[in-house]
Formats: sequence, structure tokens, C-alpha cells
Amino acid sequence: MRLIVLSLGFVILTACVGWLAYFNPGHTTLRLSPELFLDIPTVALVLLSMAFGGLFAIMAAGFAEIKHLFRGWRQARIKQRDDRIHELLQSAINAKVLRRFEDSIGLLQKILLLNPNHVPALLRLGNLYREQGNATEAIRLHRKARNLEENNMEILLALERDLEESKRLDEAVQLLQEIRRQMGNSLTVLIHLRDLFVKLARWEEAHDVQEKILQGPLRPGELKGEQAWFEGIKYEVGCRLLEKGERDRARRYFRGAIKLNRGFIPGYMGLGEILVDEGKFKDAGELWEKAYEMTSSVLLLHRLEDLYLELDQPARVLNLYQEAVNRDPENLVLRFYLGKLYYRLEMVDEAFEILVALDPGHEKVPDLHKLLGNLYLRKGNVEAAVEEFKKALRLRKRVLVPYYCPLCDYHTPQWSGRCPRCGHWNSFEASPIMGEWSPSRIVPKAEPV
Repeated sequence: MRLIVLSLGFVILTACVGWLAYFNPGHTTLRLSPELFLDIPTVALVLLSMAFGGLFAIMAAGFAEIKHLFRGWRQARIKQRDDRIHELLQSAINAKVLRRFEDSIGLLQKILLLNPNHVPALLRLGNLYREQGNATEAIRLHRKARNLEENNMEILLALERDLEESKRLDEAVQLLQEIRRQMGNSLTVLIHLRDLFVKLARWEEAHDVQEKILQGPLRPGELKGEQAWFEGIKYEVGCRLLEKGERDRARRYFRGAIKLNRGFIPGYMGLGEILVDEGKFKDAGELWEKAYEMTSSVLLLHRLEDLYLELDQPARVLNLYQEAVNRDPENLVLRFYLGKLYYRLEMVDEAFEILVALDPGHEKVPDLHKLLGNLYLRKGNVEAAVEEFKKALRLRKRVLVPYYCPLCDYHTPQWSGRCPRCGHWNSFEASPIMGEWSPSRIVPKAEPV
């Protein structure tokens, strides 16, 4: 439109100049160089100047109009592309929800063909590759996304998970520490960093990070879980210090764990082991006895059993078991372990008497069922029964206790403060009854926020 107006104006101006030239026939000398000059009508000079000016204005307006048309066309193309990308992204999300992962990957790849720098597509495609086991490609895509949006927390954490999935844990730690320096102590970052330190068994560093987590804005439910993490990490730090011979420092960490949770059995175990290591066997026994009075944990009875038998004080541990059974005569677990202690002390008649009094039809105690089956099959032959007793329980001189974690059903003959399978602390039980455990003592493991 502007171009048409300018052209019409140029025509009108030319007509006006021609009319003026008719009444003004004068000439003007136009010198082009010292030797070259041009004598032209004054009106022609004015006309020529106006023509060049008008031509320049027309050309400028033409270029502006073309630029405006090109910009509109380009914006229309971009909008068309963006609409197509949005449509593909929604389809990719829906395909992933329906677990059609290959379809979702194909749709995200189409988006990147339309826009190689589309950050949401880079992020989602990288996540899909990681979930499909291709951590290398996930790292490449997430690093590209990070270059485009350096401070995008979702991208940074996705890249950390890629590195963790590819077993590059040290690089993942380095990335999280870099994020901390740039963006401060985000609770999410701290939790991820804590989990990595735990995986790497870098317990003192995990302890420092966990302190920061507990100083953060936690809801009541989250606080309980994070305190469970803290007591477990304190215990692990104490164990490493005890291995190095740093008993005083180890003692502080064990006590710190118990202060957080009076029912934290590994903490009492650790404190007692320090006393044993120092040769203070009596103090260790008194500590574990007091802990048993508070917690009623059979685990502590087992440790006391080993300690007092090593000290050649069987009467003391027998008294502990007998008092425990007297306080709770219906407790099948205590009666079973008292019978096993009698056997360990070669008190066969006492062992037979207490074990035969247990319910032989109790399907949750397979060892007892096998034992009594053999006893009855041998028609009361005590010597033969004792041999079968040994075979059934796979025992020789020492009775092995079947420890297990009720949270993940992990079984082992060796006690541990932390379950090797699920990673929970203070979860081990020692019960011959399948599935019997004390839920009140188990604190769920905190999940990342």
C-alpha cells in the first residue's frame, strides 16, 4: 500500500515539475570536473533530483514491504512448525504413558529433525534412552540440553542419573557438587548427593551432607525418614573408625546414632564391640544387657550368648534366656532359642524337653517341624535324635542363627547393621518363625524428594 502511494505521489510531482519548466526556461551549469561541465535546464535538474529521491524512496519502501512480507511468511512457518512440534510432543508423551517406548522415541526424533535445539524433546528422549539401557546416548542428549539451558535443574538431575546409570559415580558426584556451588544447597541435590556417597561408601562425606539435609525445610513425615538415614550413616562412620582403631571417635558416632533412636540396635552393638576391643568384656556385657532390657531384641541376646560363652560364663547367659522366657512364656521365639542354647551347651535332655513342648504342627517353624519329625520317627531314641537334631539344623558345635531382613526377605548367617540387599539399617531379625518381625522398629527408608 505504501509503495502505491509513493508511486502516485511521484507521478503527481513529475507533472508539477513539467508545468513549472514551461514557465521557467532557465539553464544551470553543472561542473563534473575541472575540464568537464554540463549545461542543463534548471527545471530538468530539479526534476532529475526529485526523480532520484522518489526512486530511492520507492526502493526503500519496496524493500521494507518485502521484508514485512518475508517476516510474516517466516512467522507463519515457525508457528506451523511449532504447532507440529506440540502435536508430536503430546503424541510422544501419550505413547510413553502407554509404554510404547519405540513409538515415543520415533516421535521425539521427528521433533529434533524439525528443531535440533528443542530442550523438552532432548530431555525426554534422553530419559527414554536411559530407561532403555542406552546411558551413553542419554548423556549426549542431556549435555546438549544443558548447553542450551545451563541452570535447568531437571536437565542437570537427568544428566546425573545418566552418569549414575553408566556407573560413572565419581563424575555424577562432581556434577552435583558443581550444581551446589552454582545454585546453593537445594534439598533435591543434597539427597541425590547423599545417595551417591552412600553407594560409594564415602560415609563421612555422606554424614556431612545428611546434616545439611536435616537443616532443610522438611515436612514431619520426611523428617522421620531422614533421621533414619542419619542414624544409619552415623553407625557406618563409627564402624569405619573402629576398623581404623579410632575408638573414641567411633564411640561418639555410635552414641549419636542411639541418641537419634533409642531402639537402634546396631548402635548398641557398635558400642559393645568397642568395649570388647578394649578388653572391657564385663562393661560390654552390662551395656548389652541394659540395651536388651530397653529393646527386647533377640539380636542382643545372641551377642550376649557368644560373649558369655567365650568368657566361660554359661550360667549368666542361661539366666538371661530363662528370665526372658519367664517374662513371656508364650513367646515361641525365646523358647526356641533357649532350646538351641541348651543344645549348644550339650544339655540334651533340657533341649529335648523345651523343644518337644513347642507346637510340632506350627508350619512357620520348619526347623522345629523337621526336628520333632525325626524324634518321633526314632521312637524316643535320644542319641539318634540328637544326631538328627544336628542334621536338621545343620549345626555342629556352634548354632548358627538365621538372620533375615523382613523388608526384602534377605537371609544370611551373619548379622549386619545394614541389610546388603535393600540398604535399610536396623532391619535384621533373628526369628525361626517365617515372616515374624517387629514392624515398630522398622523405619522406612527415605526416598528422594
